[in-house]
Amino acid sequence: MNKDQDIIDCLRLINSPKVGPVTFYKLLETYQTPEEALSQLKKRHDVIPFSEAEAEKELAKARKAGLQLLLYSDKEYPQNLKRLEDAPPVLYVRGNVSCLENPLAVSVVGARNASVSGRKLAAQIAYELTNNKVTVVSGMARGIDAAAHKGALHAQNRQGPTVAVLGTGADVIYPKENTELYQQICEQGAVISEFPAGTEPQAANFPRRNRIVSALGLGTLVIEATLNSGSLITARLALEQGREVFAVPGFPTDGRAAGPNKLIKEGAALIENAGDILNILCATNRHIINEQLSLDLTQSPSRAKDTGKSTGCEEKTKIIDYLSCDGVYVDEIIRLTGLPPAEVMSELLNLELQGIIERQTGNKVALVK
Repeated sequence: MNKDQDIIDCLRLINSPKVGPVTFYKLLETYQTPEEALSQLKKRHDVIPFSEAEAEKELAKARKAGLQLLLYSDKEYPQNLKRLEDAPPVLYVRGNVSCLENPLAVSVVGARNASVSGRKLAAQIAYELTNNKVTVVSGMARGIDAAAHKGALHAQNRQGPTVAVLGTGADVIYPKENTELYQQICEQGAVISEFPAGTEPQAANFPRRNRIVSALGLGTLVIEATLNSGSLITARLALEQGREVFAVPGFPTDGRAAGPNKLIKEGAALIENAGDILNILCATNRHIINEQLSLDLTQSPSRAKDTGKSTGCEEKTKIIDYLSCDGVYVDEIIRLTGLPPAEVMSELLNLELQGIIERQTGNKVALVK
């Protein structure tokens, strides 16, 4: 049987009435293949299987949108996701499918109306994780999600991969303000979804996609979240899936700190930097880390700075140290840091794109208040 027919059979089975992911896999246990399961469904009077014509139409639509369909049985299908009882039998992917094969991954979630410091920390942690060969997974929402993706993309000499899990079709950009981010993720990483091409934003789909976000990572990091936020749902799902839960503490009077602080009280690991996450992964997932032959996670980013081993993040931190809310001349930053002008301008642009700084008249830049 050819690959297209495999895809069509899977699409028919998962889209048939009364068949969700859990039922899909139970049918396979009994009948071995989607083709045989479909033949058995046809014998029932209460179920009319999804037609082959409709499945062919869906496949053609996805390919026209530039999407690749990844089946549960494909070797590229994420191993972490396969452990999920209701893993999507079919994933729609745009971008580099190979980056989904790295089992060493961490999911990062948090508030959409994130603070400047929250976005900055999310980007920094994602940057350092990516430089340590850890794939950062998030949902491409505003705030923490977007900051985490940007931090990962800037790692590995601006070639870092990252994975975005959408609650829309993989070809539908939401929110629209993240169009440029979406395009860059497709170029360097992958955008994935369990929803068919062209699926527009629907409120019910976003909580559903959260189970994929948490399942793809060995752990989920929460940075800023209210008590009723979707980020806490993702953290709960991570716990149910047997994953680690990490949380960055916040000031008690900030509503966005309530979620992470609650998680820490309940046993989540308190995280201050990427090194904290790397050390925990090193202790709890040694069997996976040993497979990544080029990894050396025994050296955390925070300790690397003390021992003179660079993580590649010191320049950005150094520049930020010289910024203020009142504004600083760019020429003065170049003089004080001693960095090449081109490098300073590049880093300032990155900070501006992340919403950390703003331009002022007279060639000055300032931290966003």
